[in-house]
Amino acid sequence: MEMSGTRVIAADTDTVWAHLNNPDTLQACIPGCEELTGSPEDGFAAVVKQKVGPVKATFKGEVTLENVVPGQSYTITGEGKGGVAGFAKGGADVVLTAVDGGTELSYDVNAKVGGKLAQLGSRIIGGFARKMADEFFDRFQAEVEGS
Repeated sequence: MEMSGTRVIAADTDTVWAHLNNPDTLQACIPGCEELTGSPEDGFAAVVKQKVGPVKATFKGEVTLENVVPGQSYTITGEGKGGVAGFAKGGADVVLTAVDGGTELSYDVNAKVGGKLAQLGSRIIGGFARKMADEFFDRFQAEVEGS
């Protein structure tokens, strides 16, 4: 499953970059995130509770940042395991560009699911993934612009 999108955030690129690398901001923005520990340099560990269709699960996973160009871009990759519910793994290329009115944040996501989650079908999974991405970036934009 692949998705992409852009957002213009009313803040300079340094501010947006700082928030993209701040565990507190990320925890507040990831829907269902109960715990996020670690650092951009060493990677993050997360616990996220979600309900996808009829399947409820607590996912425990790890996230790393690669191809980091400070203040401009990175690739975020991760994998989470949800016990009998299955797993989710994927990555996103995130790029920041200065524009009139702030910073354009663009992302290209590639994700895969397995186990019971994969049995739900691509329509349910795709809709859920889009909803999660929209919710994350809505929260992220509000968090950055509100500070």
